[in-house]
Amino acid sequence: MPSPKKVRVAVIGCGVISELHLRCFAHNPHAEVVAVCDLVPERAERAARERAPGARWTTRAAEIFADPSIDAVSICTDHASHCRLACAALAAGKHVLCEKSLARTAADLRRMLAAAKAHPDRVAAGVFQHRFEPLPRVLRELVAEGAFGRLLTAAGSLYTLRDDDYFRKDAWRGTIRGEGGSVLINQSIHYFDLLLWIAGGAASARAYSANLGHEGSIETEDTVAIALRMRNGALGSFVATSAGMRQWETDLVFQGTAGSVEMRDDRLFSLVLADKAAERRVRARVDRALAAGAKLFPKGKDYYGPGHQAQIDDFVRAVRTGARPYVTFADAAESDAMVFAAYASAARR
Repeated sequence: MPSPKKVRVAVIGCGVISELHLRCFAHNPHAEVVAVCDLVPERAERAARERAPGARWTTRAAEIFADPSIDAVSICTDHASHCRLACAALAAGKHVLCEKSLARTAADLRRMLAAAKAHPDRVAAGVFQHRFEPLPRVLRELVAEGAFGRLLTAAGSLYTLRDDDYFRKDAWRGTIRGEGGSVLINQSIHYFDLLLWIAGGAASARAYSANLGHEGSIETEDTVAIALRMRNGALGSFVATSAGMRQWETDLVFQGTAGSVEMRDDRLFSLVLADKAAERRVRARVDRALAAGAKLFPKGKDYYGPGHQAQIDDFVRAVRTGARPYVTFADAAESDAMVFAAYASAARR
């Protein structure tokens, strides 16, 4: 049964993505942001003043964890600090929502999963907000049901541009120590996740990576190409770069023995089935799903999509009811593990 009191939330990390978290928590009638935290005092103070009026601010996460009145934390910091903060929060009895990527390394990912397992009474959720959007959800259902026949291939791509100024704004970006990688673990991880999630999960990854357009400014990859074997036997591929001239373009294509479907720039681009009557039924089902999900908001930057509100609402619901969140640490970790497998493969050349 839902708790009658509001979930008291602290947001840790007051960078760009925190603004959307603060807006989404503010829109949920069952949540209240009572504190914000950032290592930079000015950023913490500004976030409290502009996005969470009435909330206190601090530069010390330990203060958040020591406060028994705080129920949950939303972690919006750099990748390298996710493991430390999430594990400390769970140990302090807090529920945790953590932005992508859950961890910077495979070892940190294992620690976070162990911490979540050690505290089964705490909600531990990882942010993959696109899983809450209607089109990816219905495509996952259709693939799992065999609407396109046996899945043969799953291919994804992301093309974007991140200039040197982008990497200079935060010292952790484009570094192994702070970010763990670049275009795969950061810009393209959401679409890599969708590719794997819709296709039913990956069994293995083999990859090449390179720094082709940011030599001298970052130490991580700006371009990656991955070959995948899915759990259901299908073969897959994923390519991404942050060094091209396209501002933001994404594509996901699933080909089966009975048909295919393509999702381009978050919209249905193509749906073809050999059985035209079945194709009409599937199209109608997709249309119904899109209509039902049309009220998701707020959106934030275009490429964030509208899923953050739905995921934060789901997190608050899980905290209030004790239910399982839609994307647990373990769920999010499946895609993170494939990211680390790809990086390991690329490192072995």
